Amino acid sequence: MSSGSKNEVRLSGLAISPGVVLGKVCMFKQNKHNALPTYKVSGKGVDREKDRLNKAREIVIERLNSLQDTVTDRIGQAEAGIFVAQKMMLQDPAMRQEIDAAIDQGANAERAVTEILDAYESQLAQLDDEYIKERASDLGELKRRLLDVLCDTSPSFQCSVDSHCARGHHRIVITEELTPSIAMEVESDDLLGFVTERGGETSHAAILARAMGIPAVSGISDIVNQISCGMEVMLNGCTGEVVIRPSDETKAANADKIAKRQPLEAVAPVKQLTVMANISTAAEAKLAHDMLAEGIGLYRTEFEFFASGGKLLTEQQQYQSYRNAALAVKGAPIYFRMLDIGADKPLEELDLPVEDNPALGYRGARLLLGMPDLMRPQARALARVSTEMPVWVMYPMITGLAQFRLMKQTFAEMTADIPVGKIYHGAMFEVPSACMEAEKLLEEADFASIGSNDLIQYFFAVDRNNSIVSGDHHPDYDVFWGLLEKLSLAANLAGKPLSICGELASDVQYTDKLIASGIRTVSISPRRIPDIRNAATETKNQQFATTTNEIKKG
Repeated sequence: MSSGSKNEVRLSGLAISPGVVLGKVCMFKQNKHNALPTYKVSGKGVDREKDRLNKAREIVIERLNSLQDTVTDRIGQAEAGIFVAQKMMLQDPAMRQEIDAAIDQGANAERAVTEILDAYESQLAQLDDEYIKERASDLGELKRRLLDVLCDTSPSFQCSVDSHCARGHHRIVITEELTPSIAMEVESDDLLGFVTERGGETSHAAILARAMGIPAVSGISDIVNQISCGMEVMLNGCTGEVVIRPSDETKAANADKIAKRQPLEAVAPVKQLTVMANISTAAEAKLAHDMLAEGIGLYRTEFEFFASGGKLLTEQQQYQSYRNAALAVKGAPIYFRMLDIGADKPLEELDLPVEDNPALGYRGARLLLGMPDLMRPQARALARVSTEMPVWVMYPMITGLAQFRLMKQTFAEMTADIPVGKIYHGAMFEVPSACMEAEKLLEEADFASIGSNDLIQYFFAVDRNNSIVSGDHHPDYDVFWGLLEKLSLAANLAGKPLSICGELASDVQYTDKLIASGIRTVSISPRRIPDIRNAATETKNQQFATTTNEIKKG
């Protein structure tokens, strides 16, 4: 045990953006505005407070416009919709009337803003819908922005007044909540990662962090009081683990996983493994193409809805996004996973029922079949794209052959009255029952994809978002690798393409085992493509060396 190992502290949180990083900490201080000026106003004072508030609104809108332009340029238009939604909240007539009414009753601007927005935020936070709870943070950010202007303050790094402050450069940023603004305002191309107390997987900031390729972990209670600037931390955005003062042994054990955050350099395709890319929005397709991805193996289409403020997208809006993504990869195949809504990814406008166990409830293909008005616009948008280029459609959370047939039939019925081009229909292996019918499914499906994250969760009955048992959510079981071999064999016998996506596919320590299991196609984050191709090349070299040595011995 190293001298520093006694001081190592391990904390478990929620993984919201993948990647493993090691670095020193920068503390980002968000204004709590606990000591606001409060005073009674009357007469002309009422007009003065309303004038102060109106000017503050104008300044905040200008800043949101600037952030919207920045996000559009750096990431994409869909993600920029985050700030459009915040402007709409700020300009909401009902909210403005309530704040003005509070001022009419004698409250100063700061007090009126705090009381009204706190009430709205509290109402949202008490709802059972996790996605709507996440939207409460938008109101909190709006309140902070207005108070920053009214009080002439702004959030900053804790040591920003000191000359030694790194201001996020090559650092892991620790803050209470990763808001969209912080994700964009911490201007550092070599920022290592984020750790926060609050913020879920579908929060706007998490979407931005994933789009920027910045590892992030949330849900670490009281983290801002357990750590200080300059302290060394290792965070794992794949498992949600944060290690404070990691020991030499811990660093060595994770050395091959730790991202260096160096400029990305594309690695050419290799013969032994087809490497495709996972994307969440159309804007990410360009990065996939730049990294020489051999197609998009997983387009998580539901994140287009989240990135646009949680609103339902029309057929035309979906068509435009899907077409843009397909054009960006310039003829390479693109696999569209139909909306995987439900469980930990509810959608605000759907008003889904509250469930005791949503992971086993109304989600994936089951939800799509139960909500035809949600499925129809997407099916028709994909059909329209197919008239210009081939389209691969993946059905999520398929439970077996009967459900796959029903999904395919429903898709055909929903698009029967419009022109349709070449469409390939595939199933995702995420549920054990579907794996039990792999041979029959692959006889009828055009292709299949293994969703390793959910498959491990359901195969071993371990909730990956439950910190108590999440340590058991890993693939290091012989029975699991035996299952992958059976799926690979079934695909080979049927002559159908089979790929694997999820964190397992992007972890270099498993690349050789995947190849040995018969898996020849993986789909991963675009930023992980060089590492996985290099790992596949090393696997081939090692196999060649082993074979050569055996021949020599013989």
